[in-house]
Amino acid sequence: MSKKTLVLGATPNEARYANLAANRLVRNGHAIVNVGLKTGEVAGVPIEKPGTIHGDIDTITLYVGPHHQEELYDYILDTHPKRIIFNPGTENSELRRMANEKGIETEYACTLVLLSIGQY
Repeated sequence: MSKKTLVLGATPNEARYANLAANRLVRNGHAIVNVGLKTGEVAGVPIEKPGTIHGDIDTITLYVGPHHQEELYDYILDTHPKRIIFNPGTENSELRRMANEKGIETEYACTLVLLSIGQY
């Protein structure tokens, strides 16, 4: 089942995990929305700046460190995904609590690992 995923922290840099995850998500049949500060595209999908709220997102996979997340809180919470995956290095108990209070499932996990073991 396809889970439309917003890759927050998307980058055209092929050495970054956000890029690897976006490509692997598409290869696994998931539609993606790339959101980041860089310009370009990943997996054939342009990178957009945070701002447009997408109302049909199943999962936000987070590739933005906690020290840069606070400015994105409203964007993340207003998107109201079913879940947020905090990839390694993005763990944030404050954002996790805020999301849980809004009924958004959260998990500290690695999108690449979840995809590789069929648990995405």
